[in-house]
Amino acid sequence: MNDPEKMPPAGKGDWEGLRELDRALAEDRLTSYTWKKTWADPWGRLKLITIFVGLAAFVTFVVVQDVIL
Repeated sequence: MNDPEKMPPAGKGDWEGLRELDRALAEDRLTSYTWKKTWADPWGRLKLITIFVGLAAFVTFVVVQDVIL
């Protein structure tokens, strides 16, 4: 999983967040990185929950309207 060839060299002036992002890109796990960082942020978590609740409400509305009509 941690292939030494894919890991960037550690420098003295590196920023930890950018090094983590660079490793995520090198290991092709950017989506997982993005979801984890968004879920860790309280406002990001609220946005995700709001989007998924809204999406579920819309799907429910469409299904109920389709059954009624």
